[in-house]
Amino acid sequence: MSFFKSFFGNDEKPSEASKVQWNYLTEIDQLSTLEEESKEQPVVIFKHSTRCIISRTALKQFENQFDLHEKVKPYFLDLLEYRPISNEIAVRFNVMHQSPQMIVLKDGFSVYDASHDAIDAEDLKKFV
Repeated sequence: MSFFKSFFGNDEKPSEASKVQWNYLTEIDQLSTLEEESKEQPVVIFKHSTRCIISRTALKQFENQFDLHEKVKPYFLDLLEYRPISNEIAVRFNVMHQSPQMIVLKDGFSVYDASHDAIDAEDLKKFV
């Protein structure tokens, strides 16, 4: 059973060993805070499906590449647990829902988004 669990997914969220200090999106009201924070520094939202191997791979790659700790504020959204927040992100920031997905907010607006294998932490450097 553990083989299948590790191969096909196991509700994996960011590990404690991750070099990304994630802020967790758990309330729709936080989106107003993100808009305001993005006026001071770029904000990245990583939307992750905890049961998808592609999403898990993209998350691990992002975490391994991320090196903008003081320059970008990272937020993590568990899509399965908080789907209404994902829906609100799509409407509020005019970004079509994808999973996995990275969305960059700057000055209160979405200025970049990527999904699946196009997610690259290096792309964040364009916005700092």
